[in-house]
Amino acid sequence: MGMRLRELRTAAGFTGKQLAEAASWPASKISKLENGRQTPTDEDIRTWTGVTGAAGEAAGLLASLHTLELQHAEWRRLLSPGLRPHQDTLAAIDSRTRLFRIFEPTVIPGLLQTAEYARARFAETATVHEVSGGVDDAVAARVQGQEQLYRPDKKFHFVLTEATLRYCLCAPDVMMAQLDRLVSLSALRNVRFGVIGFETRYVIAPAHGFWLLDQDLVTIETFSAELNLAQPQEIQFYAGVFDQLAAVASYGSAARTIITRVLDDLATETDETGEAGA
Repeated sequence: MGMRLRELRTAAGFTGKQLAEAASWPASKISKLENGRQTPTDEDIRTWTGVTGAAGEAAGLLASLHTLELQHAEWRRLLSPGLRPHQDTLAAIDSRTRLFRIFEPTVIPGLLQTAEYARARFAETATVHEVSGGVDDAVAARVQGQEQLYRPDKKFHFVLTEATLRYCLCAPDVMMAQLDRLVSLSALRNVRFGVIGFETRYVIAPAHGFWLLDQDLVTIETFSAELNLAQPQEIQFYAGVFDQLAAVASYGSAARTIITRVLDDLATETDETGEAGA
């Protein structure tokens, strides 16, 4: 975006100072916009293209700007209306998706979460991003969205790490119920469920989780934002990464053996510490 704005300025024969004066902006704004230190507003784009005699470029630049906003959606903005609206947005995307390829190295995917595990996750989100209320509504939306799992026209391929099954992100009894649910859901005919055990030699490190939705979108969650990647080369790249991770995962009875082992370990630890009701 910054490079394109600079091209329009130089093509019009303006220096940065001259463009700033023509637009009634501080001179520093030109440098910030061209070097990506400030995101232009819609009005900035219209002013820039108008002053440089390139009004015909405005529509394309505005479309690019809005694509960038979708690609890097800050949680603060996404969650400003509360927790529930974003869940409704995700549910609409899921309803259109036919093939889900999901890798998670840390958190149980939302489609597989029990209500209480989901509640723990939303409570954490509300705390981190200072969102007041809405946890119950968000949990209800997530549970309702899990009806997708039972639609025969959809296919799901989940790959989790054993660490995902062991992280203490909720109370022990909640995690035990969650592990039990994974065993049940792994038996669904349209679900392929893999676990990468601790003893597995990775070809690609499990750097972060991501969701591949059909051949259309890759979504990645960071602490500050949700990334939505739609470029064909990015989708192809992540599809290759997923295939590499899926190739070293255990499936079927072998995956359930890992889950059961983790469940037994957690039950033993809970008995020893007496934390089941924590």
